[in-house]
Amino acid sequence: MRPAILAFVFGAWLLQRQPALPEWPWVVLLPLVVALAWLLRRHVVVPYLLACAAALLAGFFWATLLAQQRLADALPAEWEGRNVRVVGVVASLPRVGARGERFELDVERVETDGAHVPQRISLSRYFAGYGQPLPADAAQMLRPGERWRLTVRLKRPHGSYNPGGFDFEAWALERNIRATGYVREREAMERLDPLVHRPGYLVERLRFEVRERFQAVLGEARYGAMLQALAIGDQQSVSEEDWETVRRTGVIHLMSISGLHVTMLAGLVFALVHALWRRSERLTLRLPARKAAALAGLLAAAAYAAVAGFAIPTQRTLYMLAVLAAALWAGRNVAFSLVLCWALLAVVVLDPWAVRAPGFWLSFGAVAVLGYVGSGRLTRPGWLAEAARAQWAVTLGLAPLLLALFQQVSLISPLANALAIPLIGLVVTPLTLLGMLVPVDALLHAAHTLMAWCMALLELAARLPLAVWQQHAPAPWTVAVAMAGVLWLLLPRGFPLRWAGTAALAPMFLLLPSPPQHGELRVAVLDVGQGLAVVLQTARHALLYDAGPRYSEQADAGNRVILPYLRAAGIRHLDGMVLSHDDIDHTGGAAAVLQAMPVGWLASSLPSGHFLESLSAQPWRCAAGREWEWDGVRFDMLHPDAGSYAHARLKDNHRSCVLRVSGTHGSLLLTGDIERAAERELLERDAASLAADVLVAPHHGSRSSSTPGFVAAVAPRATIFAAGYRNRFRHPHGQVVRRYQEVGSAIYRSDADGAVLIDFSAGPDMKVRAWRRESPRYWHDGAARVAENGRAG
Repeated sequence: MRPAILAFVFGAWLLQRQPALPEWPWVVLLPLVVALAWLLRRHVVVPYLLACAAALLAGFFWATLLAQQRLADALPAEWEGRNVRVVGVVASLPRVGARGERFELDVERVETDGAHVPQRISLSRYFAGYGQPLPADAAQMLRPGERWRLTVRLKRPHGSYNPGGFDFEAWALERNIRATGYVREREAMERLDPLVHRPGYLVERLRFEVRERFQAVLGEARYGAMLQALAIGDQQSVSEEDWETVRRTGVIHLMSISGLHVTMLAGLVFALVHALWRRSERLTLRLPARKAAALAGLLAAAAYAAVAGFAIPTQRTLYMLAVLAAALWAGRNVAFSLVLCWALLAVVVLDPWAVRAPGFWLSFGAVAVLGYVGSGRLTRPGWLAEAARAQWAVTLGLAPLLLALFQQVSLISPLANALAIPLIGLVVTPLTLLGMLVPVDALLHAAHTLMAWCMALLELAARLPLAVWQQHAPAPWTVAVAMAGVLWLLLPRGFPLRWAGTAALAPMFLLLPSPPQHGELRVAVLDVGQGLAVVLQTARHALLYDAGPRYSEQADAGNRVILPYLRAAGIRHLDGMVLSHDDIDHTGGAAAVLQAMPVGWLASSLPSGHFLESLSAQPWRCAAGREWEWDGVRFDMLHPDAGSYAHARLKDNHRSCVLRVSGTHGSLLLTGDIERAAERELLERDAASLAADVLVAPHHGSRSSSTPGFVAAVAPRATIFAAGYRNRFRHPHGQVVRRYQEVGSAIYRSDADGAVLIDFSAGPDMKVRAWRRESPRYWHDGAARVAENGRAG
């Protein structure tokens, strides 16, 4: 049974790795394998293997069936960017941001003739522009369960796609969000019903009311958002600084509703009901106290999991408790491994995309490690020694997974958890839950005070130089070998040669990504949406040119795209950073990068005294004529002229830092957002210096740049347009694209191709790779087709 369940899960995981969904004729494999297993049933081993093969195919095709259903509910390309009138129900807790709120809507009816809208969409409702204060009526937010008539403008789910980065399109597919957009006409909004009485909407309304009460009681208290996360699983308001603290200290599992919290609540309810039930002779004659207590504990866990938003750790715990409760009712003892496998099966059957979530592997992995170290032991140590052993086992057991998923692992996690688990798990969380159920404000204030003390200590620990180990993304096979080594190390005391397991960990740390050779250059034009970020790597140096846009008050290209890429590539520090000019789509992620890793110097054309200069130990201004060489690769600053800084009224775009990089095997030209006037200056100063094999097109391919003379002077073999999907500026312009095509340049676009990776290395030719083509997934097909249409234009 256990191998078959694991095979089913592996089949679902295998589907998520496919570039396209399989054709349905392949489904005949499943009955053929089952029939073969039946014919060979008298053999000992063959039917067993065929049963596992059938389970694998069942998982694969079950995931395929659900994927087909969801992908079929797509927004037609012809209805992207057009006004559509819909009637629907607010289906999620609205997330309030600096400009407005975002919520999910279950569409019940489309009132625009000929339009088709997916059943669930994600919408933004804007109250203010960037940097503007919210109006007084912004507090009148939408409430879950309300039915509204809205005019919306939609597009298909599309996100940045980079090595080591977050895949928004996969995230949206898992949550069945098949279109995103915004409310087009606020004055035309019409509320039709204050509350639709369906279980899911009622739960979301309850979560909303709890959040409102927490905010009313705690106001602007620093850690009020963390208490909301513990009570209802709402993590959206937790600041990025607080998330970084709990990540670095390895206690992030305590800051959301985890299996520990669900189990604790179920245990408390079990103990209370058992103590009261057995005092009544009439009740015990009708139903044994243990069975009644098990049922009550399971119901309490289910209610808590529902209020928490049914995240994977709560699902896993709930299903495990359900199996244990069923075994207790049946009067049977069930092996721990079987309980875990049944929970695993339930999660994957209901949500095949769960296998893509880091929380899936970490949650089940932690429980599996605890079960592994707790079984087969002849003696039991004291509770303190057992707790210490469990924490050590989880820290060691999850280290390979953490390095594979996040390229970092907390070294102070055991000590931080020793403090945080008793304080948050056994004191703060019960106080928070009690404060949610009982209208006594003092309970929430007490919980907040204790949380503040705990976070103050964790912040001190997070600042320690050796708090976190960071490295490159290890090769998959080294992770598998390391996991085998961990299991060997965690064998019972007295087992011979346990220390030999450490040898299996070595490849994960020692096999480093191969750097470029002397004179070679490796370039990644990252997909950051409407903006620019380029990572350049030589044999022993690394440079970041521009840092992408800021997406919101807590998210930017630095922490969402650039840092994950740098960690995955094994780049631990930057020798330099160039910020081409003072524009938020080029500097939005700079602060996050400067604060997260060492950066040697900062070159820019920013205004004097800009706050980003204060984050660098060595800031200097871009100026034509400045040059340097790293590992046989030459860097030449071609623009702006040093005298341009004296002209205060000059446009920032005109002062963009233009950098030409040339190695043994090719050259690259980075141009920022220069326009016609700057291109003319460059041509007059030295047109020959502009020639390059690869060009990152000026100003994202706008009509105000890429003049015919400039294009002819550069004559690139490949041109890259860094532009956001369906951006409001309509970059790149079709006429500009055609100019580059006429000089024989291959065209790449970040909105269509994702990150563009270039290797200027020894060989017959430079290598240019588009990440969406290099690592395609079946859920990218729809967006890719739209992007291809854009490329053709």
